[in-house]
This record gives sequence, structure tokens and C-alpha cells, in this order.
Amino acid sequence: MTGLEKSNFMTKKTKYVIATVVLASLFSTGFKGIDNIEYETNDIEGFSLEESEIYESTVSAEKVETEKKFFKLPYTGKSFIAFKEAVAFRESMGLYHLVNTYGYMGKYQFGKTTLKGVGINSPSQFLKDPSLQEKAFKALVSRNKWELRNEIKRYDGKVIDGVKITESGLIAAAHLGGAGSVKKFLRTGQVFHDGYGTSIKSYLKRFGGYDTSGIIANRNAKVKM
Repeated sequence: MTGLEKSNFMTKKTKYVIATVVLASLFSTGFKGIDNIEYETNDIEGFSLEESEIYESTVSAEKVETEKKFFKLPYTGKSFIAFKEAVAFRESMGLYHLVNTYGYMGKYQFGKTTLKGVGINSPSQFLKDPSLQEKAFKALVSRNKWELRNEIKRYDGKVIDGVKITESGLIAAAHLGGAGSVKKFLRTGQVFHDGYGTSIKSYLKRFGGYDTSGIIANRNAKVKM
């Protein structure tokens, strides 16, 4: 091998070693654990968030960005856990400390009146305690399931205005607009919209087909403090 050939060979070898080190570095640092991936909120399949619903809040932008970074992927499947996480993602992107421009709070966006209904009288305590928020959601689902028990029996599986009615869809729609608004839609076709323009019809469709059979309907369900 001539001196020139040796020189070219060493140059190629050096480039190969450098490229290998760079690739190894990328693979070791460029991929995070699934729990720590940062996601663009409008690009996750199955969810569509309006920016006004997420970022117009009393929570600092820094806090939102921090909680966004560590938000876990929504559960797959049709279990109750998948249901509640899907609702939470649509309501607040899963942020426990979010307060929107209308004063609705937490991961599931509770109003003060609804909080009192499930036995919580301290909004500040509610915002600070994720476990309390989870209990509050479960209690509200139980109450809404009782309020809509007759509608669930009568309409489950039927198609109204192009939307298949299911138990989980009815419960989710009640979470958005109240059981009364859901009953009115089923009877008259009148569609309730919240302050951001989101309709109960969209919730009936989006959250239909989940398994909420394990939740017991209870008119007086409350959180045990």
C-alpha cells in the first residue's frame, strides 16, 4: 500500500469512527422514556384541543410547559381508566393545576358548584391534591350515571342525529354540560355548547364505547375527606 493509499485509508477510517461515535451519542441521548416525551397537543390522534381551552388560564406558562413535558400518553383500549384519561386530556391536557378563564379547575375542569356537590368545599385544596381530583371525578361519574340511568336504558345503542349513543358518551356529555342538557338533547335535539363552543354532541361521539359498567350509579356519591 502506497503512502497516499495509506493516507486515504486512515482518513476514511477516521470518518467512520467519528460517525459511529456521533450515532451512538444520538441513540443514547436522543430518545427519552415514553413517560417523559414532550408532545404537540394538537397532533395526538383522537384528540383535538383548542388553544384557548388550554393556555388561557391562571396557571403560569412555565408551570404549563413543565407539566406538558411529563404528561403521559393517553391510555389505549376502552377501560374506565382509558375513559377518564381521555376526558382529562380533552378537558385540560391532564394538567392538575390548570384553571381556565371561566374558573373551572384541575385535570377534569370542575366548577365550584360541582365540587360542593361531590363534597369538596375547598377549591385550593382540590387544586393541590391530585388524588382528591381523581376521587372527585369518580364521584361525579357515579352521580351522572344515576341521573341518566333511564336515558342509558332507553337510548343505549341507538343512533341520534348521526351519533351512536352509549353509556360512556352520555356520562362524558354530562360532565361537559350537565345531565339536564344531555336529557334535553335526547328529547328535543337541542345541543348545548360550553363557553368555548364545545358541544355535548361532540362528547357523545368522542367518548362513546368505553366500559363504565364498573361504576355504580349513586345519586349521593361524595368524596370521603
